[in-house]
Amino acid sequence: MRKYFGTDGIRRIANTELTPDLVYRVAKAGAYVLSKHTDHTPTILIGRDTRISGGLIESAMTAGFLSYGANVKTLGVLPTPAVAYLTRKLNADASVVISASHNTYEFNGVKYFSNKGMKIDDSIEEEIETIIDSEQITQMNAPHDKIGISEVREDLINEYVQFFLDTFQSTIEGYDKKDFIVGIDTANGATYQVVEKIFSKLGIQYIIINNHPNGVNINENCGSTHLEQIKKFVVKHKLNLGIAYDGDGDRCLLIDEQGNEIDGDKILAICSNNMKQKGSLKNNTVVTTVMSNLGLKKYCQENELTCKQTKVGDRYVLEEMLENDYNLGGEQSRTCHFLRL
Repeated sequence: MRKYFGTDGIRRIANTELTPDLVYRVAKAGAYVLSKHTDHTPTILIGRDTRISGGLIESAMTAGFLSYGANVKTLGVLPTPAVAYLTRKLNADASVVISASHNTYEFNGVKYFSNKGMKIDDSIEEEIETIIDSEQITQMNAPHDKIGISEVREDLINEYVQFFLDTFQSTIEGYDKKDFIVGIDTANGATYQVVEKIFSKLGIQYIIINNHPNGVNINENCGSTHLEQIKKFVVKHKLNLGIAYDGDGDRCLLIDEQGNEIDGDKILAICSNNMKQKGSLKNNTVVTTVMSNLGLKKYCQENELTCKQTKVGDRYVLEEMLENDYNLGGEQSRTCHFLRL
């Protein structure tokens, strides 16, 4: 049984359970394991959400990496998918997201990503755990002339925005958007800045709520785990669509114009239908977890689609997709964040 890592990284109450000392050791151990086969000075990216403890944990994480001899680029507040994208874009050796996802502000966490922008395997997490509590970690100090260098790169948010423009702008330009307005709930979390940049540049009309983080209001009665507010907001303002993100921006649920929830299973069904009609759904297969509703399985059967199920956890969905060359997958509690373009 693992001591530190759970199904989605390490997640604990900040500064009492997830202490700066523990974070420092997690950083040094992670830097070693994720870069031990490289022949160059490793570069590691750090992104975080809006929790009050984010700066504390980022500082401890940075210190651990620099002490080992790794260079660090701190990205500031960015959603988890942005950090994963930038890891590959910049050819970084690894990255870390400091977040406790949908949990309340007193929690925080650490999620590692490999140089491929993917969450690391269970076996790598186990190796990191072994080193965290070993005598070996006390010897992982770079000589004084090899200490790492830290660089603030909050400007890289624009690289992520450009990715959306390159991917979707030409398609969206073909739609009549003048009477289409979207309501967005950023949960006072990691998407509060980048969402406005993306929607503005794509020319989509929007109204944003819960986009004033103060360090303690992340996920507080808002976002993807508290849909009541966005449901009422969409209906009251006669909007066409509502989008509710979670604290680190790697999941969202949708609300239709009547205030009805569209969860991950329904989104998967909608996407699979659209992709099948266009001939872009690889192997006519949807990948999800064992937590998916029976309705999705029945939908797939009735529409001649294969529904592959994995263990709970988005990493297992992605592993199945990569291994068998599928291009649509997700979890019920999340939107289809594994739509491979």
